Amino acid sequence: MSPMITSILILSLATGTIITMASFHWLLAWMGLELNTLAILPIISESHHPRATEASTKYFLTQAAASSLILFSSVMNAQATGQWSILQLEDPLAQTLLTVALAMKLGLAPAHFWLPEVLQGSSFKTGLIIITWQKLAPMTLLLLTWNQASMLTLMMMGSLSVAVGGLGGLNQTQLRKVIAFSSIAHLGWMATIVTKSNKLALLNLTMYILISTPMMLSLIFSSTKTTQDLTTTWTTSPMLAPLTMMTLLSLGGLPPLSGFMPKWLTLEELLTQNMTPLATVLAVSTLLSLFFYLRLSYSLSVTLSPNPTKISSKWRLKPNTSALPLSITLPPSILALPLTPLMKP
Repeated sequence: MSPMITSILILSLATGTIITMASFHWLLAWMGLELNTLAILPIISESHHPRATEASTKYFLTQAAASSLILFSSVMNAQATGQWSILQLEDPLAQTLLTVALAMKLGLAPAHFWLPEVLQGSSFKTGLIIITWQKLAPMTLLLLTWNQASMLTLMMMGSLSVAVGGLGGLNQTQLRKVIAFSSIAHLGWMATIVTKSNKLALLNLTMYILISTPMMLSLIFSSTKTTQDLTTTWTTSPMLAPLTMMTLLSLGGLPPLSGFMPKWLTLEELLTQNMTPLATVLAVSTLLSLFFYLRLSYSLSVTLSPNPTKISSKWRLKPNTSALPLSITLPPSILALPLTPLMKP
């Protein structure tokens, strides 16, 4: 793909997200989502591999169906109330349809089946865009309508997503699928708390992006695709292996790393609002996610033994990604826990 086409697609991605985030009219928000979807499709299918074509087709069908539901719910609300404003979603059926549509766009369970397949068919760079930037527009709509969305639907989908994300990642050897199920679990935390505290939902999203970005960049830098490849990460960069291990543990929410902060504050808020059963379900389900993060970390720790292999570099793939973005994004992903008192709503 030529640099000019790539620049146009990236600009379209940014424009679509900004239009959705800045709009208060349902049609403008829908236009931004459609522009965002159409811009990412050529990026997914850039390699022209059948798996990439299949991934882009699945992504298009899912996102088009979700956008249609969003447009349908907004038309129903306009017909019932005469308003096209995002902040005035008053029709009960429209609220439920919008909640389901946004859950489908984000990849919440039970509408999550497209996300692992799309990530597996995409490159790591494209996967980084899908699990970070592509979540901003639908999460913005969810945050704008947090007091009008169907609370019961969101909480059921959120708790189910945390459980499905933990269970789905247990038996995976492909890192892209592990990352996909991790994304589903983290989105479940955001969906569960958004109806109680939109500030905590925004904190969850921010920390997830801050931790996922250096993790994906480290996997790109070391050309790692499977759990078996993790055992040879030391041969590419001796310093990268322990830092990647800490980032994985932070993503799993292990204290005292940064990923523990949003989970701690979320559980505290749920307990404050007398929702102990839901908090218990989330805490137990996230232990499943932490288990496969520990398994991946163990694969990395094998290479950190006192007598590591003497191979100086991998013969399969030579890393060609600049380490500058990784060095910038890595510190906040593992060292932000002391800022917890400042984050309390």
